Amino acid sequence: MNAPWNVSRATEIIAENRGLEGPMLPILHALQDEFGYVPQAALPMIAEALNVSRAEVHGVVSFYHDFRDKPAGRHVLKLCRAEACQSMHGEAMAEKLLRDIGLEWGGTTGDGRLTVEATYCLGLCASAPAAMLDGQPIGRLNQEALLDLAHDARHQQEGRR
Repeated sequence: MNAPWNVSRATEIIAENRGLEGPMLPILHALQDEFGYVPQAALPMIAEALNVSRAEVHGVVSFYHDFRDKPAGRHVLKLCRAEACQSMHGEAMAEKLLRDIGLEWGGTTGDGRLTVEATYCLGLCASAPAAMLDGQPIGRLNQEALLDLAHDARHQQEGRR
């Protein structure tokens, strides 16, 4: 479980990573690892620490699909939208899943248990269509398996992740 937003902790994270070569991405990843997302309140802090504009920080956050601006659900299902997965009907499967659970890309179910995100290649092209659930890659999906995966993630007992 991620920690709640905390200015002091964010300041520590920025200071710990500020001295790295090309520190912005490590800072953003560390903030997201800690809080589950990159809070808007952190952007001016990063800009000041790195002596760059807020627009520059915002541009990096918005460019990379992996960064979130709000907390994700308890489980994160990333569905590959790259060419190999598209050629194996991954896009149609994803659209059906999103329709069935009433979400758009990047959305989180009302119960907060599942976020569905797009990703653009998991490196499982030979096992397309592919997904990743909570960091675990899954290949050779079909529609039924994808729906089961989402259902199971939403209905797991709270103590498990």
